[in-house]
Amino acid sequence: MSVETITLGCRLNFAESETIARSAPAHEDWILVNSCAVTNEAVRHTRQAIRRAHRERPGAKILVTGCAAELDPASFAAMSGVSRVVGNTNKLSSLAANDVMPSVPAGFLGHVRSFVAVQTGCDHRCTFCSIWQARGPSRSLPFEAIRDAVTRELDRGAREIVLTGVDITDYEGGLGRLCQRLLAAERRLKRLRLSSLDSVEIDDALLDLIAEEPRLMPHFHLSLQAGDDMILKRMKRRHSRADAVRTVERIKAARPDATIGADLIAGFPTETEEMALNSLKLLDDCDVVAAHVFPFSPRPNTPAARMPQLARELVKARAARLRTAATQRRHSWLDSLVGSTLPVLMENGGKGHADSFAPVAIDGAGRDEMGRARITGRANDVLTAVWA
Repeated sequence: MSVETITLGCRLNFAESETIARSAPAHEDWILVNSCAVTNEAVRHTRQAIRRAHRERPGAKILVTGCAAELDPASFAAMSGVSRVVGNTNKLSSLAANDVMPSVPAGFLGHVRSFVAVQTGCDHRCTFCSIWQARGPSRSLPFEAIRDAVTRELDRGAREIVLTGVDITDYEGGLGRLCQRLLAAERRLKRLRLSSLDSVEIDDALLDLIAEEPRLMPHFHLSLQAGDDMILKRMKRRHSRADAVRTVERIKAARPDATIGADLIAGFPTETEEMALNSLKLLDDCDVVAAHVFPFSPRPNTPAARMPQLARELVKARAARLRTAATQRRHSWLDSLVGSTLPVLMENGGKGHADSFAPVAIDGAGRDEMGRARITGRANDVLTAVWA
């Protein structure tokens, strides 16, 4: 059987797609579209992917799952070529033989970096977000299941594990404690990364690990969303601008070589120019070198969709300005690394990442090669290097 996976959105979706594909029966031809609903643009891309898949492989059956499918199943079921629509609750058994699935999504088979889910769902109600409706309340997976999933991925050849979920800092018992237990239980785990973190939930145990554990990779992506206190309040975020800056200061104090990524929303309802500039300045104040910038997108049945909206042209312009500033900061950071020697793990096609998550290309480097590389230059968003 051939299972093609088309995955949109978060790393949790990617892990789930691989888990579904691994356990599919061997007698049918399926295309799995794992959808995203974080923005209207993500939903539009999901529909485009379905139409393209049906056009290119008209004989294949199309399964649509994920957050967009959970929120609006009828509209996806009506699309040409779609054979099945499955919400998030049952997605892991959607193609499984005998409906038997592992309890923890993990992937990718044969890849150097593998994602392992530790948690799903969200108990918070940010006014712009519909993901809590699609994923349900926060649920933490048992440590033993997570440990076993990590072990399976290492057995398959993974060199780096990324813990992922919807709100992993809400892990029951604390994300820091979970990481401590995993690193103690699986000594083969030499490189552990974390997906997006809610800065207000970072616990002392995690800060201790950041300071003391070299196996925890020093790149931390924070869900900041905005840099203006009034906008943060209207988003119903649980941190202030000062809290965000203080969190980064604590991370940097614990590990001076730590790098910071951030999610930021441009053009939130009621945002003034002054408020937008506060978010722009947050790039500098939090030393952000990897920004994911989203133009605000009013999701159905969310409080922010009922707030006074900005003109779409203004939203796009503010997002473009924020992206331009973020790109300039990122390129300056990458340029600062030229001439240095960094630990690098190669993934595929002669490309990989340094511990700081700086992308690195080395001509002729093999998959899963790891060592110290001398950085020789920058080509757009990728550092060029030779083995030291």
